[in-house]
Amino acid sequence: MSLTETATPLDTKTRILNAAEKLFGLNGFDATSLRDITAEAQVNLAAVNYHFQSKESLIDAIIERRIQPINRRRFEMLAAAGSSPRVEQIVEAFLAPVVMLEVLPAVPLIGRVLSNPDQFVERVYKKHLLHVVERFSEALGKALPGLSPEERFWRLQFMAGSMTHVLALSGVLPLMSGHPVDRHALMRRLVNFIAAGLRAPSAFLNTTSEETKCVFR
Repeated sequence: MSLTETATPLDTKTRILNAAEKLFGLNGFDATSLRDITAEAQVNLAAVNYHFQSKESLIDAIIERRIQPINRRRFEMLAAAGSSPRVEQIVEAFLAPVVMLEVLPAVPLIGRVLSNPDQFVERVYKKHLLHVVERFSEALGKALPGLSPEERFWRLQFMAGSMTHVLALSGVLPLMSGHPVDRHALMRRLVNFIAAGLRAPSAFLNTTSEETKCVFR
């Protein structure tokens, strides 16, 4: 009896997701065929069609599997901080569900998605992150009322960029730093660093273009 015949539907679906995530991360979405995935997962093509109907639906399911639990935890932490959370609490709620979890298996896939701007906007940002940005921007607006909506948008992007940088280098940070990475200490450093950036004055935004050029010379 084959592995496909003895496995439960849930086991089959999970095996397909794991295989697809691995191959998409290694080879990219376009270079990975459904037959590649079935061979890696040790299932037949009918099983993929049954659970996901198409390659596009399979890609969406893989992304959702990684992002939805993170977003759910973000909202839980933000809600637990109360109606008027401090800047540090907002930052921690955004970062901790990623930084404090073991997300290394998803790093190659995330890299593939980020390398294609159109794909990132359509598959990830609009479907899974836009409502997160809106929620956290609203919380940040209450904590830092002096920031304009535009400035809040950019500072949230910089916060996400810091998180993405740490995530992308998570496998080599111990080698770069010379010692094992303490995630709790890493979180404290990130929160303090980003909170300071969020609170930074934005007066230079009111300067003329010539004055702004001087700031970056």
